[in-house]
Formats: sequence, structure tokens, C-alpha cells
Amino acid sequence: MLFQKFIKPLFFTLSVLFFNFFAAFAQGSFGTQWTKDGQSYMHQQNGSIVQTDVSDPSKEIILVNEALLTPKGKSAPLAVRSFTFSDDGKKVLIYTNSKKVWRYDTRGDYWVADLVAKTLKQVGSARPVSSLMFAKFSPDASKVGYVSEHNIYTEDLKTGAVKKLTTDGTKRLINGTFDWVYEEELDCRDGFRWSPDGKSIAYWQLDANKIRNYLMLNTTDSLYPFTVSVEYPVVGEDPSRCKIGVVNVSSGKTTWIKVPGDAVQHYIPRMEWAANSSELIIQQLNRRQNESKIMLCNAVSGEAKTIHAETDKAWVDAKAEPVGWDWLNQGKSFIWLSEKDGWRHIYNINRNGQEKLLTQGDYDVISLERIDEKGNLIYFMASPENATQTYLYKVNLDGSGKAERVTPATLPGTHSYDISPNGKVALHYFSNSSTAPVFDVVSLPAHQQLTTRPASGRSRNASANKTEFFKVKTVDGVTMDGWMVKPANFDSTKKYPIVFYVYGEPASQTVKDSYGVSSNRLYVGNMANDGYIYVSVENRGSPAPKGREWRKAIYHNIGSINIRDQAMAAKEILKRPYVDTSRVAVWGWSGGGSSTLNLMFQYPEIYKTGISIAAVDNQLNYDNIYQERYMGLLPEDRHFFVDNSPLAHAQNLRGNLLIVHGTGDDNVHYNNAEQMINALIKNNKVFQLMSYPNRTHSISEGEGTSRHLATTYTQFLKEHCPPGGR
Repeated sequence: MLFQKFIKPLFFTLSVLFFNFFAAFAQGSFGTQWTKDGQSYMHQQNGSIVQTDVSDPSKEIILVNEALLTPKGKSAPLAVRSFTFSDDGKKVLIYTNSKKVWRYDTRGDYWVADLVAKTLKQVGSARPVSSLMFAKFSPDASKVGYVSEHNIYTEDLKTGAVKKLTTDGTKRLINGTFDWVYEEELDCRDGFRWSPDGKSIAYWQLDANKIRNYLMLNTTDSLYPFTVSVEYPVVGEDPSRCKIGVVNVSSGKTTWIKVPGDAVQHYIPRMEWAANSSELIIQQLNRRQNESKIMLCNAVSGEAKTIHAETDKAWVDAKAEPVGWDWLNQGKSFIWLSEKDGWRHIYNINRNGQEKLLTQGDYDVISLERIDEKGNLIYFMASPENATQTYLYKVNLDGSGKAERVTPATLPGTHSYDISPNGKVALHYFSNSSTAPVFDVVSLPAHQQLTTRPASGRSRNASANKTEFFKVKTVDGVTMDGWMVKPANFDSTKKYPIVFYVYGEPASQTVKDSYGVSSNRLYVGNMANDGYIYVSVENRGSPAPKGREWRKAIYHNIGSINIRDQAMAAKEILKRPYVDTSRVAVWGWSGGGSSTLNLMFQYPEIYKTGISIAAVDNQLNYDNIYQERYMGLLPEDRHFFVDNSPLAHAQNLRGNLLIVHGTGDDNVHYNNAEQMINALIKNNKVFQLMSYPNRTHSISEGEGTSRHLATTYTQFLKEHCPPGGR
């Protein structure tokens, strides 16, 4: 359900160096390779790996040149997907020839470039092509560990000796990585960790043998159709059995951690070494995901001890970052985020479970950015006054004093930072609805520019159609944020059609003050120039930084409270004299497609035209981790799933509806569309359908697909919700 996190295009140009780096930074791909002193970072440039001084980008050192990146017998260097330096800086692990595993290209080939010996050697060369996953140096860089075909291997870089540490891996017995649903809903991919002393590897093992296959039918790639299976646990189905093991690198012996409870009826979304080589720290969630336990685990005996527990009437989120655990004071305590007091705040928790609140007040910590222990500071993102924006804040690590905003007040909008390990500098990304992305390097905590922002950066490439932000209060007393783009040459004496863009579920916000937020990639042309009002409003249940009560009001209520919020906000907006209430359209994708259907069915008097793409039509069809987190468990909570699904309201369709779905969607399966089709047929409701053979949830594969989808969308909208003022 995360497809709505679209990556916005970048519309202005800095140097090639900054463009390449920040494009990757903005998309969250693979992180920054900082030097230990925090004064430089490494990146790819013109086929080489280069080190750049953050305060003076003209100071560059080529660390790995094209010649070294070119394998023997080859004429071209490796196409580097990502790279990692060893701690001593003498070796580089190169990731290349990558292939997708569901959403991301997390398997491929790995090579080690030795900067001292000037050699390039492939790791795992005996394994199938593009089968290695998450390769990483041992702490002393003498070995590389990796996963291939669900088993964990180590390879000695001096002798070339390969050791298979797990031998039971199969297609469904998964060591060192995860099944489909852990990846999709818990952001789990890299499933093994070297111990700090390099003597052991801790890893997840998932047994998906009892997970039923969802069979997708491929009818186009051969004369005879064939099935494509995905191990997919729908609502009510048990998850994979999940265990944590610690394998001795020398002996190959695994010690299993004795995590309390049923290994099937729980999730372990986070695991790391506990700042030493003898203990692990894990987070365990119960099946309902409303109880979270943090445990310290003895890596030798396997004993596990709960040191911190938290419950919630709705759900408890997994630790935000899938990799890493933030330790303080030489491993005596760690940083944790919790919203148990009604707001998401930062806590310092010691090994005995004693906690100290570091941030106080009626605001949310959006994310943790960097701990500067020497400077007694912790940096985090927040926006206490405006939930559509994001800023950098700092607070003292010892809990003294109040949080202070670091981002200058002169830069309203959305900010991102990649802060150096020493906390002294940051790569800074900024935009708002009228300012194209601006990149610079700043010192911290003063936020002084170390590189020059383009002189016209705050206004260059501003959108031709102004995005207006507003608040709307519904009849239920709910105040919602929204944005609106009015038609070009707007005439307040005329009435214009209005198009609502909706998502509506806990996976994503639609109302953010960032560049391109109000663009519609599916519309061929310019909506404002053609005479449409384009709007989005943010309902309760969205992950906006507006407190626990806002976000968790949607518990048991997906398809109900979010739909009412959207409809009641629309009613208020439709009171504006320039809105034509006979031309009201709504559209969305994934969770937004579901919301579109529910709005069309539950409030047909408001919405006259709808375009629903890749929707969950029946919540019982969707995966257990996501849907059970927000709606409960079967059988006791079944009515919430059934009553709030679009399928339960199909008989109420009155307007014009276009349903779009890919038949190869492994996320929201095509059976959702077919169940809806049957319901509409049963109730003699006329609609239009566009199925895309073998396309996934993104409906992007295949020549001409994106263009065709946009053309279909635009023609349907223009036909049933004609543009222009009247």
C-alpha cells in the first residue's frame, strides 16, 4: 500500500555532481558514504568513485578509477549500483548487475576493489548470476558475508575460501532475508548482521512453507497460460514462522534465540547487535501489533529478557529505521521513539528499561536524523505549527532544555538532511510548492551555508499554476489541511469542475508543502490551463505529524472515518461559489483507489465521476500485516473488514466509474477488481474497466504502458467531467 509515495521529478540543474548525489538522496537510495571525519563524502562520477570535500566541491579525489573498476578481459568498467568502503578505507565492495526482488533491486553481483593491491575480484563467482544479496564486509574486512538463494555464506578475501553457514535454505525456508509481506509492510530486506568482533553472524529465519500461494495468471508470454505464484498471507492467515539465529563463523553452529511466545503468532521487525558481540537487541510485536517488547538476548545461551514493553489500544509501530540501533554512552542506553503520551517523542532507555523523555510538548518527532554525542545533541525532524512542512530541530541529549529549530524561518517548506557522522555538517535538500528543489551544504548547528545556493533558487522554476494551501473544518469539527490549484485565468464569477486526489490510508500523506505536490502525472496536458480545480485534503488516519489521536482514529475504520472526513471536507469546499457541483471527480491509486470507490459508493450525491486504480476492493483480500494492524483480527473483527470495504457498497454506484488494475499485481491482486466487477454486474451498474495484462502495482511495465494509462485517464475525465468554466 505504499505506492503513493511518488518520487517527484527534479526540475532545475546544479552541477552534475550535486544533481546526481541529491537525486539519490531525495529518493532515499542506499544512503551517503561519508568519510569518518565527516568532512567529505564519496559518490560516483563519470565511471569512477570520487571523494568530495563538503565545504569546497572543487576539491575532489578519485578513489577508484575506471581502470580499477574494469574486470580483466572487459572493455568497460562495472556499472556501479552502490558501493561500501571497508572501515580502514582500503577496500571497496561494489554492487552491480542488480535485479528486482519485488519492489527493489536487492540481488545482483558483488566485486571487491582492493585499493592497495590494485585488484578487482568478484565475490560469490560460483553462485548463480545476480543471486547475491546484502553483501557486507566483516568488521576487519578480511571476509565478505552474503545471502544467495536463502542461505548465508562467507568468503575469505585472501584465500577465496567460501563457507556455507546455513544449509537448510529453500524457496520457502528463508535465511538472511525475508518473505514478501515482511518486505512490503515492515520494510525488512537485509536479514543478517556481522557481530562487532566478526566471529558471528546474527540472522532472521522465516519459514514460509505454510503460507499459501496466490496464483497470478500470465496469459501473454507463451502460447499456453501459466501461473506465477507469490507466498502471500491474506487477512486471517498465519504469518511465516520467524526465528533469530546466531551462527559461529568458524564452526557453522547456530544458536537459536529463545524468544518467548509462539514463533508464528508474532513479528520480529528489528534486530541488531546490542553494542557488543555477546548480546542482541530485538523488537517483538504480537500478531495484533498492539504490544511491542524490546528484548536483550544472550548470543551464546540464547536467553531473551524483556527490558521494555509498550501497548496501545490501536497499534504500535515498528522501529522506524530497518537497519541500525542508536546507542549512547558506550552502549549503556539507546534512543527510542514512542507516541505513548499522545505524541511521538524521543526517549533514552537504559539496559534495565529505565527511560527518560528527551522531547516534550504537543508535537511529533517525525524522524531521528543524527546523534552528536560529543556535542550533547540529537537532531530530529518536526513541524509543530504546520503538519504539511518538515524542519530540522535539535535537543540536548541529557534531556535538559527545550527543543530548538535549526532550519531557518526564512525557508518555509519541506526539508531533508543527511548529517555527517560528527554532526558538524549536513547535505541539505529543500523545496516548497513554489520552489524547485534546492541543494546545499550547511554547517550545524548554525545552519550556515558552506556552498552557495543559486541566487534565484527561491523562485526559479516555480510552478506555473499556484498551489494554495488551506484548512477546512467539517461538520464533525475536524480541521483538515488541503491544497488547491485553481484554473489559469481564474474567473470567480464562473463555475469550474473540481477533481479531488485522495489516498486516505495510514501509509502516506498527500498534503505536503513540497515541489510538485499538486502535479498530476496521469493527466495529459495542464489541468489548470484546461480549466479544472485540482484539490487534495488530508483526513484522519494519515501519517501527518498531528498526534497519536489523529493518526490512530482510523483503527477499525479504514473505509469509514477516512471516507467521511473526505466527503465532509468536499461538502464544505463545494459551497464555494466558483465550484460546479455537477462536475465533481475523485481519483486515487492503491489505498487511494479504495477510497475513490468508497467515496463514489457511500456519497454518490457528491462525487459524480471516479477513477480507481489498483484498489483493494475487499479488505479480506489484502495482506495480514498491513490490514490486521489497522483493522484487527479474525474472527472477532471480521465485520470491520467487510462493512468498510468498497465491495459492501457497490450497489450504490450512480456516477461514472473507471476501474484500472494490472493483472500481474502481486501487491493488490487482480481478484480485487474481479470481485468488484461481479458486484457491479449483480447490481446492474454500468462502469468502465481497463485491465493491463501482467502489469504490477505500478502499472509501468511494457512499452507504451504509462502513456496509455495517462491517455485513458485523461480521456475518461474529460468525457465525464468536462473541463472549463461556465
